[in-house]
Amino acid sequence: MSFRGTATSQPGTSGPRNEADIVAQFRARHLELVRLAALLLGDFAAAEDVVQDVFARVWEGRDRLAAAGFSAAYFYRSVVNSCRSVHRRRGTLPAAGAAEAALLAEPGTSAEDVVLRADEDLRVLRALAALPRRQREALVLRYYQRLSEAEIAEAMRVSRGTVKSTTARGLAALGRRLRQEGL
Repeated sequence: MSFRGTATSQPGTSGPRNEADIVAQFRARHLELVRLAALLLGDFAAAEDVVQDVFARVWEGRDRLAAAGFSAAYFYRSVVNSCRSVHRRRGTLPAAGAAEAALLAEPGTSAEDVVLRADEDLRVLRALAALPRRQREALVLRYYQRLSEAEIAEAMRVSRGTVKSTTARGLAALGRRLRQEGL
């Protein structure tokens, strides 16, 4: 298995090629991994820490991982699992509204950008943050990260059928919440 969209080193080639592939894949996905973690944690600073820790762990195990073969979904799975660990350590889920606050706090977001952000987007983020963890994870991976069902299943370590049912339940719950808010 290789990173999606890149060639991996051939057997017998040196490690730097694998290292370059890992760095390139991480750089290409860094912002989307931070956004994923911010949506799951409701804390942009903690999201950045989670993503940095994931890269450090991948880097430390790069020889083992390269030998076993892994895809870019490994980064997503690692971020999701790290966010779950943060929730367990904290003993709580993010407060309602924390996800959109974390996204609004992204570096480079100007005051003008915040003002222009549509009220509907904030309502969707609030409703998303109020969903159960697994439903929120499935919806974020599917609709914000645009992963396939197979990639989501790998990232969440569940079957494709579980992804389908969890996504369907999450969309239904999200729709109910949005209708209650008049959207």
